[in-house]
Amino acid sequence: MYTRKQQRRNASALMLVGKQVALFRKAAHLTQEQLAEHLGISLETVASIEQGRRALKLDYAERLDELLGTKGALVVAVQNMPEIDMIPAHAEQYLDMEREALALSFYENQVLPGLLQTPEYARAVYLCRVPAYSTDEVERLVARRISRQDILHRDNPTTISFIFTEVVLMERLGGSSVHAETLRHIRACADLPGISIQVMPLGTTGHAGHSGPFVLVETPEHQQLAYADGHGRSQILRSPDQISILSQKYAMLRTQALNLVETKHLLDRLLGEQ
Repeated sequence: MYTRKQQRRNASALMLVGKQVALFRKAAHLTQEQLAEHLGISLETVASIEQGRRALKLDYAERLDELLGTKGALVVAVQNMPEIDMIPAHAEQYLDMEREALALSFYENQVLPGLLQTPEYARAVYLCRVPAYSTDEVERLVARRISRQDILHRDNPTTISFIFTEVVLMERLGGSSVHAETLRHIRACADLPGISIQVMPLGTTGHAGHSGPFVLVETPEHQQLAYADGHGRSQILRSPDQISILSQKYAMLRTQALNLVETKHLLDRLLGEQ
């Protein structure tokens, strides 16, 4: 856990490295758009790094030192950064992939996928954590999670598929008012362009998702990756064999879950019961 003093130090370190990136970029007469193109990342990612909202990763620092002629200055800065926060490196890498993905496919059987959570629902999830987070940590994590949802409302929306079990809808994390608000939020998201939401109904005699949650990711380079999360074993999967198995599972789950119209009818019914 981090004290407020440590959190301020981490934020200052991020800001300092970000300002260095911006300074070196401008000295090389490059725009943020040009730098993003050189690195093969989004403009949003470059802006976030320069504004101190996202850590500069070592591989990007190495490429920037070579591109900008900064003689290893950024690599040294990154190597001497304090540990930024509680988010593991592989989770940070997944969040970068999520922001830039062409398509995302989520399966969840424990809680709602983060991209569908309301602030109150996310707060309730983090408050269940053992050992407990501090109040400041909970609020920081909630803000981080909700900020990810910008991708649901882009002018050119990412194609996103969600499948989760009806059990997730039945649990009343945060209480009845949070539950009702969450249902309304999911129902609204079901009508967003590029978004599909399917529920695996109660009473199903069997389905392909019993081994746990995962996310399939299609990158801007059309590479297929996956992210599996749970009990300290979170990891990014790249093996073609692993991706093939999860893709097969997801295809089967889509046939076993309620279709899009049936899912909307279920949400409407649950809302009517509030």
